[in-house]
Amino acid sequence: MIAKRVTPILNVSDIEESLSWFGKLGWPKRWTWGTPADFAAVGSGDFEIFLCQRCQGTRSKRPLSAMSPFDSREKPDSGGWMSIFIDDVDAVHRHCVAQGIEITLPPTDMEWGVREMHVRHPDGHILRIGTGIEEEN
Repeated sequence: MIAKRVTPILNVSDIEESLSWFGKLGWPKRWTWGTPADFAAVGSGDFEIFLCQRCQGTRSKRPLSAMSPFDSREKPDSGGWMSIFIDDVDAVHRHCVAQGIEITLPPTDMEWGVREMHVRHPDGHILRIGTGIEEEN
């Protein structure tokens, strides 16, 4: 199999709230489907993330609290995780702080050669946003 495209689908509790959150992150709405909309896409460059209101996949079922950056055993019903690679994680961090986006891990140099940060969507999904350390130099 040769994949031509992969599009993650996130289960969200509220399409409009999620579209607003992703807009703050810099991923604007591409389209919505349904009346009222219960499926949508946000995008950045050539990439999209689908948002599915109360349908495919799962989201956090418990109140969101502080979390360890990598230990999913703490929250077995937490949302999905995905990695997004960008050019400048520190600039994105500053943008997220200014937008009031919840950051669960500030930019950190990881032993596997990525400087990454984590942000949490209101439904518990974690976006790992990173830059290859060798790419920064």
